[in-house]
Amino acid sequence: MLADPQFISKITAQVLAKLQETEQGKENTGIFATMDDAVAAARHAYRELKTLSLEKREGLIAAMREAACANAALLAEMAVQETGMGRVIDKIVKNKLAARKTPGTEDLRTGAWTGDRGLTIVEQGPFGVIGAITPTTNPSETLINNGIGMIAAGNAVVFSPHPTARLTSRRTVEILNAAIVRAGGPANLLTAVAEPSIEAAERMMKHPDVNMLVATGGPGVVRAVLSSGKKAIGAGAGNPPAVVDETADIAKAARDIVDGCSFDNNLPCIAEKEVIAVGSIADELTAYMGKYGAYPIRGRQVEDLMKVVLTEKEERMAPGCTAKPRKLYGVNKNFIGKDAGYILRQIGLSVPDGVKVVLCETEADHPFVLEELMMPVLPLVQVKDIDAAVELAVKVEHGNRHTAIMHSKNVDHLTRLARAIETTIFVKNGPSYAGIGVGGEGFTTFTIAGPTGEGLTSARSFTRQRRCVLVDAFSIV
Repeated sequence: MLADPQFISKITAQVLAKLQETEQGKENTGIFATMDDAVAAARHAYRELKTLSLEKREGLIAAMREAACANAALLAEMAVQETGMGRVIDKIVKNKLAARKTPGTEDLRTGAWTGDRGLTIVEQGPFGVIGAITPTTNPSETLINNGIGMIAAGNAVVFSPHPTARLTSRRTVEILNAAIVRAGGPANLLTAVAEPSIEAAERMMKHPDVNMLVATGGPGVVRAVLSSGKKAIGAGAGNPPAVVDETADIAKAARDIVDGCSFDNNLPCIAEKEVIAVGSIADELTAYMGKYGAYPIRGRQVEDLMKVVLTEKEERMAPGCTAKPRKLYGVNKNFIGKDAGYILRQIGLSVPDGVKVVLCETEADHPFVLEELMMPVLPLVQVKDIDAAVELAVKVEHGNRHTAIMHSKNVDHLTRLARAIETTIFVKNGPSYAGIGVGGEGFTTFTIAGPTGEGLTSARSFTRQRRCVLVDAFSIV
């Protein structure tokens, strides 16, 4: 059972006040005044970690899991208060998910060859110090997930959190470091600067003692790490379509889509961003979605909503070009991760508390379809058949190869979309979050590396292969 919300809010306020009063550069908490100090401390901790056995390393990870679960509610409350995005109850789920289902040292595997000329083994060794850039959308979840996976691989980590989630990120680092030290591990295996900034992130990326970079965020930060000259993993944006064909269980599809789209107010990059429905079942699907928490808007209401949640600018034209500039749209960041009810109030609609998603039927080229909104506003596009559905899904996913969802009982249809869209995650007949282990099988991750190809990252993603060859010995056949 969750703690009383008023109690959590009171504790959170106390923690926030304490963090704001705390001086920078505290010893053994992982928080430092400068990036150079944070990297130096992580490098020292890495050298100590190298002396520990795998069994001991797994003990540190167990302590991190326990501490993350114990503080899941606190960190969720802090994140919502600090960033103004998401839902506390869902962030608690994500924090516990990261703590429990992030793979540990069991993810590291050794390969071996034996023959006439001896024994060769290939093991997965650490990179050393990893610089990890983390987002404001999933601040504590990503730190827990990356922290466990990267330490399981034998690394130390320097985090560069998003500045708008500074306090939540700092507290997460402190909690995990304290757990590691209590379990007998080195201090400062996870570090960060007290005041994260673009300048601090740039210093981290260029620092000679940072051996690998991992970026979880938008296209800009992914491009930055990929151009650093270091080994880099980039987890970029997505715009996941949810396709529903005429063979689907329509009631279940409607419930799953609403649940997935509304989870943490659509902040996860895996969440349903648009629905593509075969026309023969579109009305039935819309009706069921209304029963499960979607609020349909039409006509002028959609236009009013566009003015609120989108920003508008004109296309820049080359000198001398006589063509009329197109209207281009971006997302109003003030509404990312906000509740559906709050968003609807901005256009004069007062709705019941149970409303989870704003639903609107649009054309295929509507900005709501083409932009990754990251808020519970869900456009629905009708198409004539499965051929049109697959074609449109591939188009609006923009080649991110991130996530797609499909509801169908036709294996051929499922296979066609999977092959055409080539996403890292493809969820069939379930809510999007099943793809990261919530109500679905498999481990979890909050760093989904489509751009660089690692896919759902885990401990082995943060290792490098090392081959050891013993010639003319230990072959006993």
